[in-house]
Amino acid sequence: MHKRQLGPFAVSAIGLGCMILSHGYGHCEPAQAERLLLRALDLGYDLFDTAAVYGIGNNETLLGRVLKPYRNQITLASKCALDGDSSGNRIIDGSRKNIHRMCETSLQRLQTDVIDLYYLHRKDPNTGIEESMGALADLKAQGKIRAIGLSEVSADTIQRAHAVHPVDAVQSEYSLWSRGAEREVLATCQELGITFVPFSPVGRGMLTGTLTSRTELSDSDLRSGMPRFQPDNFAHNLDVVRNFSALAAEMGYSPAQLSLAWLLNKGTGHIPIPGTRDTAHLAENASASEIVLSAEELEQIEKTINPSLIKGERYPPAAMREVDSEN
Repeated sequence: MHKRQLGPFAVSAIGLGCMILSHGYGHCEPAQAERLLLRALDLGYDLFDTAAVYGIGNNETLLGRVLKPYRNQITLASKCALDGDSSGNRIIDGSRKNIHRMCETSLQRLQTDVIDLYYLHRKDPNTGIEESMGALADLKAQGKIRAIGLSEVSADTIQRAHAVHPVDAVQSEYSLWSRGAEREVLATCQELGITFVPFSPVGRGMLTGTLTSRTELSDSDLRSGMPRFQPDNFAHNLDVVRNFSALAAEMGYSPAQLSLAWLLNKGTGHIPIPGTRDTAHLAENASASEIVLSAEELEQIEKTINPSLIKGERYPPAAMREVDSEN
């Protein structure tokens, strides 16, 4: 794959979002997860994205076990401040003390002495962003992390954080059907020289065209509780995706490839991190880095699928209140 700049690192133009291997989309067998990670290395992926909250530590532990022999060949990203307790309740704590504590735990799970890119996973409404950034700056000064990122934050929060210490990356949901980042965040990142990392770049699987019925979602699949996947909304959104899939076929690509190519062609500072459990899809996604789209093709894609055609919010109301990027 082509390389793109992510803070101080040159990484594959498409990274791997690893959450799906441990969390959110139903059970994944450890052997399957290990095969996928090793295949990703073979295909040229060298940016691996995890977080403490994914599987309440299990995802970091998986990556630490499988990727330790390849540590010097990859860029490893994780996240702090968002965690879960033994009952599965989400906890947001961006205090200096908690960020330091979570970093130590993540280093142990990941079996490394330094995390390349460490994100504040969610802005803590009870802790000033200045304190959280100060804690991340401490960790960088101590050599425990190499670069600092923010996840799901507003343009105002980015600017305040950047005034404390330069921000290397901002991660938010961004795809053909979720484009809130276009309001202010993308412009702010471009102005400050910050790499933008879109997560869920294929709409939590919906934009791949392979999800055709809600019955395919298990009870443990987080999508089953998301507004866009509720019965009426799902049926409507599926019709939109079918039109997009038809366009992709006309252009000679899969819907997933075209979704990722759209992101890559929208900006040279974008590094999407799709997740998958399927090695064929892994290779398909990687090949999207070679696709060049014209301005006319981009316009045609955006007319076929865009947020105005989609029904439902990104998250249920309680989760939406946690997301500073929607402010």
